[in-house]
Amino acid sequence: MNPIEKSITSLDWMTLVLFSGLVLLAIGKYINNAKFLNFIILPFNDKYVLLNSRKGPLLNWFHILMSLFQLLNLSLFIYLVLDVFKMITVLDPIMAFFVILGGLALFELTKLILQAFTGFVFNNQEFILSIIFSKTSYLNYSSLVIALANILLIYVLIDSKTIIYGAIALIIIINGIGTIKLLKNYQKAMFPYFVYFILYLCALEIAPLVLIGSYLKV
Repeated sequence: MNPIEKSITSLDWMTLVLFSGLVLLAIGKYINNAKFLNFIILPFNDKYVLLNSRKGPLLNWFHILMSLFQLLNLSLFIYLVLDVFKMITVLDPIMAFFVILGGLALFELTKLILQAFTGFVFNNQEFILSIIFSKTSYLNYSSLVIALANILLIYVLIDSKTIIYGAIALIIIINGIGTIKLLKNYQKAMFPYFVYFILYLCALEIAPLVLIGSYLKV
């Protein structure tokens, strides 16, 4: 029998990423247990958004920790998806992960700055920041699903496309619920000024993507 060389990918760095995310989650629960409990039931009760959408909602420590948790797990999930579908060309998996992490962090930060600037242009910063907070809160919540998917893809159902498709479907559903509740919460602002409200949403979601895309093409 001829020996067959088999390369085994180390899971140590993935375990460290998952553990770091859990630490962020635990710190968030420790510093504000009430917010954490409201956050956990967010898709079923938007009390978390309604209570925290004012007074600098994007700069409180709990939201920052949940955003970092989301950033870590979403980056790892993107890496796992690209790996499953054989779309990673970089040989070093750790380097590939950090490229994804850096790119995602830059994208989210740039989009946030552009959205905040949109609020300044429209002279309604509080309204815009509350919308941003609502949308990012649901994205952060969906990272709980992403974290579970990461654990399953790494340790249980390795390279399972079913888990990937299921996780993506849940992410879309959770953020869809967030969008519906956003429209419901701001219906008083939407109906009297429907055209302006649509312009707000377009400026918040489409304009940052167009600007970022234009920059990347240069």
